[in-house]
Amino acid sequence: MGDLICVGRLAGAFGVRGEVRLKSFCADPEAIADYVPLLTKEGREFRQVVITGQATGAYTARLDGITTKEEADALKGADLFAPRDRLPALPDDEYYHADLIGLPVHDTGGALLGTVRAVLNHGAGDLLELLPPDGGATVLLPFTLAAVPTVDLGAGRIVADPPEGLFPG
Repeated sequence: MGDLICVGRLAGAFGVRGEVRLKSFCADPEAIADYVPLLTKEGREFRQVVITGQATGAYTARLDGITTKEEADALKGADLFAPRDRLPALPDDEYYHADLIGLPVHDTGGALLGTVRAVLNHGAGDLLELLPPDGGATVLLPFTLAAVPTVDLGAGRIVADPPEGLFPG
């Protein structure tokens, strides 16, 4: 799924006529409908997405091929992926999470701190979840300019200046 970017997640049925609850991960949440076809990990493809309204914490939408509540509920939790070439180019200081996962993270002295396992956001800003080289417990590094001054996608590496005490030693 290297040429696909996760742009949203289905959150179950909305009503009884096949509408779904749709969480958008896009900077402009309604733009998710512009990035079709959307695909699931299982290979299901949706060529049409129509935003029909809003529900608590999500949009409501119609997806082609989904006509019943049962079909919509069966897709609950499914991530939706869009082809990278359908997405807008990003400014130099913004990144798709998929491009960061798997990159090594070094401190400013060159020591390996870990590898990006995930990019998380629990409401207060993005965090890089790092898997340390020794395989111990993951570490959450704030994804701010102060803590992560350099992201070099071309070289395939990240340089971090983590807050004091975040890493043992």
